[in-house]
Amino acid sequence: MRHLLPALKELTRTDMQIYDESTVLEHILPCPHPDSDDTEARPVFVRSATGDAYLYCSSIDQPNTLAEQGLPFTSSSSSSSTSTESSSCTVNRPFSIPVPMISPSMQLAQTLPLFAKSPLLIVKNNRDEWAGYLSAADVINALLQAHRLMEAYLETTLETAGSALSLINEEAKVAYWTTGAEHIFSIRKTDIIGQPAANFFLPERLQSLKTLYTGETVYRKQHQPRPDLFALINARPVRLDGRIVGAVAAEVDISTEIRLHQELLHMSSKIQHLEKAVARLRPESDPFARIKGSSLIMRQCLETIRKISTTPATVLIMGESGTGKELFAKAIHDLREPETAPFIAINCGAIPASLFESELFGYEKGAFSGADPKGKKGKIELAEGGTLFLDEIGEMPSELQVKLLRVLQERSYFQVGGTRTKQANCRIIAATNQDLPAMINRNQFREDLYYRLNVINLIIPPLRLRKEDIYELTQTFLQEFSLLYNRHIEIIPPEIFKRLFEYDWPGNVRELRNVIERLTILTMDGEVKLEYLPDSLTTAKLNEPSEPEHTANSLTFAVKAGADDPNVMETQQESHTPPPFAAATEEVTGQNDISHEQSSGASYQQQMDAYEARLLLQYLKAAGGNKRTLAKQLGISRATLYNRMKRLGL
Repeated sequence: MRHLLPALKELTRTDMQIYDESTVLEHILPCPHPDSDDTEARPVFVRSATGDAYLYCSSIDQPNTLAEQGLPFTSSSSSSSTSTESSSCTVNRPFSIPVPMISPSMQLAQTLPLFAKSPLLIVKNNRDEWAGYLSAADVINALLQAHRLMEAYLETTLETAGSALSLINEEAKVAYWTTGAEHIFSIRKTDIIGQPAANFFLPERLQSLKTLYTGETVYRKQHQPRPDLFALINARPVRLDGRIVGAVAAEVDISTEIRLHQELLHMSSKIQHLEKAVARLRPESDPFARIKGSSLIMRQCLETIRKISTTPATVLIMGESGTGKELFAKAIHDLREPETAPFIAINCGAIPASLFESELFGYEKGAFSGADPKGKKGKIELAEGGTLFLDEIGEMPSELQVKLLRVLQERSYFQVGGTRTKQANCRIIAATNQDLPAMINRNQFREDLYYRLNVINLIIPPLRLRKEDIYELTQTFLQEFSLLYNRHIEIIPPEIFKRLFEYDWPGNVRELRNVIERLTILTMDGEVKLEYLPDSLTTAKLNEPSEPEHTANSLTFAVKAGADDPNVMETQQESHTPPPFAAATEEVTGQNDISHEQSSGASYQQQMDAYEARLLLQYLKAAGGNKRTLAKQLGISRATLYNRMKRLGL
């Protein structure tokens, strides 16, 4: 509004009369022409000997009138005098008001308090001369005109903005309501202006009230002022002299977009179900489609799987719970088996010991009471020509371990109650999250079975060692659950991702998937909030690794075949130790993955590089400093290893 006010010099008047104090003391002032009202139009100022200014009031101005106006005045003694000149007259009762003096450089607003002393102000120029005067009436008119202009500009601007703009005052009453707001909310200006906003909307749904009471500023926040209305809102408090005196909100109706998005989600969900049904009938062309992650560790892991898939050898997959061992087993199967080949999975820890043999080998008709009269095929027979996946092999009952060993050695078995030998024509993939060598030392797992299973060993890295994959995994799960639960979530805030990256994920990918499902379910308005995270992420000590199991401590996933690397296999057989580098990796992962100093000072990529450098040094030490051996056991070329070490400054 300041730029709408005229400059002080534009309001300065010069039609004034100035007399010295001596003239007033002699009671001789020029009299106006009898037929002229010039005395009233032109104010008379008196200049004192000290340079002060006074407004001279003629005898028609009564002192009680000046006092009623709150203006100071002085009175001169009355005396009779006779004018000696026709151009002068005698003043019987003169009164004068002290007049403040201002400079032309002052702002108009700075002059307002001075009018409490006098209705007129003297304007002095740079040469300390009286250049004119400023009238209170002129200033009031200028302020009124500026206010009218501002009101016209503001109303036109708000109506042209196109959004639903509303303003509430500090009493939470509606002070402004645009035509756009009328259209969106179907409430007329005349009905709502001056009324409490809570009379028309539920207080808990009003962002304006929250902004008024808390000072919160929001930008493009999705909110729902009514059950049938969705809007994007910008809200900001109105402050005056450091105090909140109101709140303004601009809203855009997105109800149509939300409904269309919900319909799109519904259709996408149907399409996803159809795609899953088709996928069950026709295997995916890309065996790695369901394995998410583009980190170096994952790329090397997938490359190892490609090498494994060129052979029919038995594979032992090791990794912590929740790392997705079955997905990797399915990828190996899809790569090396025909599309029609079956993939039969059995969880060795989920079946009671009394039923395990019949589930694995099947049974003949009449083998035991309660058995199917027609008999039943076992998992080995169902997997003929394909893959049998033995999950949680460490949970297999000890009495069945020797029978499985015969299957692996002789490729034959007997059904329960049967007398005929059946051939086992399937590939075996086993998986465990336990330390099998330690179980062998405790006589909980057969040593000969371990070496039969451990022809090729694949170690799945835990999520805490490939945190750069968290973003991709999160987006994948978010899309899946948004369709499943019909939720509209555009983005996950950075502070949520910060917590996801700092957490150690003892439950690995399965735990991350559960967390994203939880966030999707709790997010009703499209805004993911920090309090939606489970307590494990909000209260756990960040960057402190949990106690890892043996298999999760290994970052290496090398292909170890007895024919190709007899020394390695011999060493394992003699010492019952974990695969190469397990101890080296355990030494590294036993430390904090990222120290407090790193997390506060270095970038995420720098932290990952430093961590990788420590791992490589430990691996190189375990390999006796032989880079060729290290490259071979990591499944990469020596050139790749040299380039990697050069980039890390090793």
